[in-house]
Order: sequence, then structure tokens, then C-alpha cells
Amino acid sequence: MQKIDLPERPGWRDQAKELGFTFADMHGEPYWDETSAYQFSLRQIEDDIEDPSTELHALCREAAAAIVASEELMEKLGIPEPHRDLVAESWRRGDPEIYGRFDLAYDGAGPAKLLEYNADTPTSLYESASFQWSWLEGQIAEQVLPPDSDQFNGIHEALVERFRSLFEEGTDLHFTAVANAPEDYATVECIGWAAREAGLGAHYCDLDKIGISTDGQFIDDEDRVIGTLFKLYPWEDLLRDAYADHLRDAGCQMLEPAWKALLSNKGLLPVLWSMFEGHPNLLPAFFEADISDALAGRGGATGENAAAFDRAAESLGAGHVIKPLFSREGASLAIVEAGRETEASTNTEYAAHPRIVQAYVPLPVFGGFRPVIGAWIVGQECVGMGLREDRSRITQDLSRFKPHFIEN
Repeated sequence: MQKIDLPERPGWRDQAKELGFTFADMHGEPYWDETSAYQFSLRQIEDDIEDPSTELHALCREAAAAIVASEELMEKLGIPEPHRDLVAESWRRGDPEIYGRFDLAYDGAGPAKLLEYNADTPTSLYESASFQWSWLEGQIAEQVLPPDSDQFNGIHEALVERFRSLFEEGTDLHFTAVANAPEDYATVECIGWAAREAGLGAHYCDLDKIGISTDGQFIDDEDRVIGTLFKLYPWEDLLRDAYADHLRDAGCQMLEPAWKALLSNKGLLPVLWSMFEGHPNLLPAFFEADISDALAGRGGATGENAAAFDRAAESLGAGHVIKPLFSREGASLAIVEAGRETEASTNTEYAAHPRIVQAYVPLPVFGGFRPVIGAWIVGQECVGMGLREDRSRITQDLSRFKPHFIEN
């Protein structure tokens, strides 16, 4: 794994505008940055990223089964009591999933460590699946990269096949996101593009324009009944909306399904550690309420994981990260080392939520930036990746997306 300085493609900004990639620059900073790229070997991709991510997803599904069987875990993960049956029934029915993104710490030597799982509404899909691939083709055409260079990127093709396997040709799907959010729309359109290629109808409607018919069905802004809805709107918010009261009887298949609320939740991390303690791709993690006294030296850990905390106490004491159950783009995170907070995100939007504690693993540093691997899951397999890097130790909303390639 190396970071290689490369010339930018001639005219790439014009190409981005033509393709609707309007957020290549954000907040006065580059978001898409192709002044350099990350180089990997095929072994690193296959052995350290692809196979472990597929395995991690299987472990997450085992964790989902354990959580729906436990009222205590449902409570700890903050699933609203009135909708716990909705979530559990979604899992037991086997409601299908489409995609997700693991965020991994990886330095080229491995093993990669799971930081969190964006299993419900992950963005950066367009950048990873489409624009990153056009970058590779362009750099090969310009002879900047050798003609046999490759990229770990079968994301679009996997999405097409996923839709094709789940829905009969001609089925109508609806897609929604918050209005006037270009990054969200790009993700939704990327999903819709795959659905259309699979032979499905794909209709977009802004989230705030979705209504309820007189008989309780969801309808779009043209009064069409929504039978299947891909929503780029997190379950932790939807389950607290008034619309949640209509979910059970609306006859609408939701993508992602309600059980994904269990995986796109930092509470998944301590559940995974309790079930698979010592797994090479996991970091020790606990619910803060169970170990706060022990961390502060005021007593021992509580609950059934007290012995596991004792085994991880040295690691956590050296450094840990405090994360709210619900947090995005690094908001309300804090790094604590040797009992002292050494870095915290400036965005404290999620500070009121219950929190988990996860052992701290430093990200590698390349030219002053710290990359995070985004490993994409489609269905139940890892099919590609993208990278974001930040100067901060906490990857936040000003991070940059970086292309990658495999040197054959």
C-alpha cells in the first residue's frame, strides 16, 4: 500500500460537471482529489480487504439474529419499543438487503480493523462505483498508469445483478432522498441506474413529497402508490417519525429493510466483540454504561461482559474512542489516550445519544493525511472499495475521496 503522486486528467472537472458530479469541491476544499492515488497489490485486496469484509458481513448477520432475540440488546441499541416487533419481523421474514459499507483501518500490512458499519444509508457510492472507474480508464488512456492496472471495483455490476435477482423485470421501484442534497441524490441515482439496467422501473421522489393515501399506502408526488421504496433516510430517524406508525400496514417493501437499523448502529460493535472476541478484524468494544466506572477506576465492569472488559482493559486504557450509537461523518466522537481526551470532533450533533467505547487504533499517515478504507458490500459479498482521507485523526465531513489502483 503506497500513496503515489500522479498528474490529474486533463479536463476532469468539465467531465465531472457534465456527469452531474457537482460536489467534487465542497466547503472551499477539494472533495474528489486525484493529485495522488493509493496503490495496492492484488494480495492486499483479496486477503486483507475483500475476504475479511465478506466474513465480517456474515458475522454481522449472526449479530442481527442475536439482537432480535434479546429485548435487552434492542434496548441497548436504542430501538424504539413500539417498533421493535417491526424490526424483528423484518429480519425473520428475510427482507432482502442491497448494500452497505464497512469503514476499515488498514496500513498495508493488516489485519484490517473494523471501525464501523454504514449498513443503512452509506454515501460515496457514486464516487466509488463510477467516477473512480472512469479515473482509472482515463489514466490508462493517458499512459499515466500501465495498461494492466486494475481496480477493486465491481460495485455497479454487483448492484445490477442484485436487483435482477430480487425483482421481476418491469417491477417499479421508487427512490427517495432529502431534497437539495447533491451527494445524497448522487447515491440514490447510482442505485436507480443499476435498477434500470436490471430492467426495473425507477422513479425518484423527494423525501418530503412522499404522502399517505386515504387507505394508508405511501404515494409519490404524482399520486402513484409506492410498492418498493429505496430510502436514503436512516432508520434511527424514520422509527422516530410519525410516518413510522404507517410502516406495518402500508404494504411497502423498504430498502434497506428495517433490520438494517441493528447494523447501522454503533451498538453493533460491542455485540460483535461479545460474540467473536479476539477476531483479528474486530476491536474490543463495549457499551459505555457497562464499563464507565471501570474505565474511571471507580469499580468493575457490569453485565455479562465484565470478564471480557478485564481482558481488554489494558488496550482500552492505552487508548479508546467514544462513539454515540447514532453518528455520521465522525460527529460527536472523542479519542481518549491514557485517561485524557486528545482529540474530539467539532460537530457535537449526536452528543446526547448513549455511547459505546471502542479500542483506539491509529490510522496510517501518508503525506499528512490518514486514509480509511470503505469496503462495499452488495448482497452479502464485498465487491469493491473506495478511500477517504483526512488530516484529522477523526474522519469528518471535510475528508477527501481518493482513487485507488491495483498494480499488476
